[in-house]
Amino acid sequence: MRQMSFSLTTEQILARTKTVTRRLGWADLKPSTLLQAVEKSQGLKKGERVRKLCVIRVVSVRREPLSAISCSAMLYRKNGTIEASREGFPGITGAEFVERFCRGMRCEPYREVTRIEFEHVQEACLA
Repeated sequence: MRQMSFSLTTEQILARTKTVTRRLGWADLKPSTLLQAVEKSQGLKKGERVRKLCVIRVVSVRREPLSAISCSAMLYRKNGTIEASREGFPGITGAEFVERFCRGMRCEPYREVTRIEFEHVQEACLA
């Protein structure tokens, strides 16, 4: 099973409040794909292990400009505040989410991203 890292939104994944993620890659992802959500999968230090968070199932995948969630005439008529909340950031606007995303990913608001909607299938086994 492919892994997807949620290092910046680990708490939101564990709380099951995050149901959408935007990525610069992942354009080949298909609905119904199961993914292992992990805290971090790259840049692990010697002796560190991948921390499994849960299993998620992809519901939908589409490419769109990142700025679509902050524009007043948004694609797909999505409300930016609702989208930011689904990303795990309730209480911020779509524009604030775009700014945060661009700062973290070092990209521009007009950059095309992959919007991935998912559902939580299973919690990680914490044995």
